[in-house]
Amino acid sequence: MTVVRFYPLDHPCDLKFAVIAARAGDGWVWCRHRDRETWEFSGGHREPGESIRDAAARELREETGAADFDLEPVCVYSADSGAGETFGMLFRAEVRAFGALEYEIGEIRCSPVPPGAWTYPGIQPALLERLGADA
Repeated sequence: MTVVRFYPLDHPCDLKFAVIAARAGDGWVWCRHRDRETWEFSGGHREPGESIRDAAARELREETGAADFDLEPVCVYSADSGAGETFGMLFRAEVRAFGALEYEIGEIRCSPVPPGAWTYPGIQPALLERLGADA
């Protein structure tokens, strides 16, 4: 079982990844990797020397084709499947325009709920619940 914990934005930790809960119109933007049948928010690992905000913007563009968007941090969170906490930052985005998908994502959809099974069922529902007050 994965334990998800939430922390303030200034929590002292090594942020390894960014996850972006993006909205377009009335729905969340869900991504499906071309090699999977499951759905997730966009996100990924931070590259060496990259700020966490830059990582979030890059991942949002790469995984959704977002071309015009606003991006804001929500909180730090951790996921622990028994090997210790791994930290990331949760962002929220409002997407106004999309371009082409050019990377590993096979499809995106906008919907209030994921259009199929979660890719990370131990993590994603907790993130969505955390965003509930802001949704």
